[in-house]
Amino acid sequence: MPEDVAEKVGGKVCTFGSFRLGVNSQGGDIDTLCIAPRHIDRSDFFTSFAELLKKQPEVQKLLVIEEAFVPVIKTEFDGIELDMLFARLSFSTIPDDLDLKDDSILRNLDEKCVRSLNGCRVTDEILTLVPNVETFRLTLRTIKLWAKRNGVYSNALGYLGGVAWAMLVARVCQFYPNAAASTLVDRFFFVFSEWVWPNTATSTGGSPVILKPMPSFEELPPYGFPVWDPRLNPSDKNHLMPIITPAYPQQNSTYNVTASTRQVMIEEIKRGFEICQQVNSSKQDWNTLFQPRNFFNRYKHFIVLIASTIVKDQYMDWIRLVESKIRFLILALEKNQYISIAHINPQGYEEVKEIEVENLDSPDEPTQAKNYISFWFIGLEFKNTGDTTVDLDLTEPIQSFTDRVYTQAQKLSIISPVLDAKYVKKSQLKKYLPLSILKLEPKANKKSEAQKETDKVKAEKIDEKKSAQEIENSNVKLAKSDSKDSFILYPDSGESNSRKELVKDMSEVPPIDHKEEDGSELKRPIEQDQMIDQDKPAKQLKIDDLNSNESQ
Repeated sequence: MPEDVAEKVGGKVCTFGSFRLGVNSQGGDIDTLCIAPRHIDRSDFFTSFAELLKKQPEVQKLLVIEEAFVPVIKTEFDGIELDMLFARLSFSTIPDDLDLKDDSILRNLDEKCVRSLNGCRVTDEILTLVPNVETFRLTLRTIKLWAKRNGVYSNALGYLGGVAWAMLVARVCQFYPNAAASTLVDRFFFVFSEWVWPNTATSTGGSPVILKPMPSFEELPPYGFPVWDPRLNPSDKNHLMPIITPAYPQQNSTYNVTASTRQVMIEEIKRGFEICQQVNSSKQDWNTLFQPRNFFNRYKHFIVLIASTIVKDQYMDWIRLVESKIRFLILALEKNQYISIAHINPQGYEEVKEIEVENLDSPDEPTQAKNYISFWFIGLEFKNTGDTTVDLDLTEPIQSFTDRVYTQAQKLSIISPVLDAKYVKKSQLKKYLPLSILKLEPKANKKSEAQKETDKVKAEKIDEKKSAQEIENSNVKLAKSDSKDSFILYPDSGESNSRKELVKDMSEVPPIDHKEEDGSELKRPIEQDQMIDQDKPAKQLKIDDLNSNESQ
């Protein structure tokens, strides 16, 4: 196309997500949407445009995912990670003053274009619907950091992603339009610790989170796209934690939430509210809010998922695929009559080790190759069966999960993928992770507990003495850890599935390297009243405090 013609037909690049909301962190990626006129085809964007990008000297990485639910090009341009979506409008030219909130731009579009546009449309609606954008942003930055630190930030694994957390914060801002950010943080945990969600064991009702009234059937734009509405779609009644996007077509942003992930999130929100109460009474400071519980001390039983490949170029594709399917295993485990919760830890662990592989040129002389491995851990909590002994067989759900993943891997032409799932007890975790990461607590002394009931003062003194001995012994074991493997902690990415995204969003300090005796490197992370005066803030949350936490 001649340049003068291209200038006339125009085009537009818009941002959305954390960057557009103004809550992005240093090093985080930028979500972008490329809008083109009707004569530009989607295939052009993912082929010829992608090839042009590859030729740019600033482009270090480029990954085309055209068959995704929301097709995307992931790239790193001049050190900045970009997620690039595409939408083709039915216009012959794209005006500079294009209003993405106007529903008429959806006329004659396919669903992939509508889904791509929805990111920008939802982001703009959220900013329009909050009473004070600046207090909304500070509150959202706080809640996102809290969610990431406490392991409840991952759309792919069944927790809430960035958009869903933003809408929860926006709803609280609507409830308390004149409140300061510190008060909004406190009220966030109060409101959603008391919120009644649909399909709970204690309630037959429940309410979704909606930022503006849902239109009636007659009020919907005449474009025929499906919207979330239990009145029209009976299947929408089964959603566990519905948080509805404010832009047409309205969708549930938390479709992936399971019973287990909802229970984990509600527990963490309630714990967050308790901490806020202690902050307000000067018993704790805000830093306590961002200190997570140790996942590995919460459960006695685990399933460890191990995905590996010797093909480095396909490693990230393989890991993304496994991550996208883990929620199906969680759903299958929840159906077991003896399992009360299956808690997936969104933090994954990565290992690279040398293994022997077959040498095609000399079968008798195997060659060395690097095996790229990722681990995920699922904590299991069993229902109380009294004195009844239960023989729990998890073969079927695990086999169904691995079959599903391998089938998809074959369609994507992933070479030599390996996936294993094993049941382990807490004491066996050290086979997979070093003690410096596990930080397991010593077992409780039953005799000491009995003494507490009969002689409280005497038992407390004995407890203190034994506790000191256990800590000393624990430190010795940690110091003598002979782990020869190299582990790197990386949180899950949430909706973008980029395993680096969350680390950068949190502005994590780089891991500390520890040299082992054999020269290998071990890497680990730095790891009352329901009515209040809106104009009287809770104990002030300072921007400096938040920045300090984000940099840790």
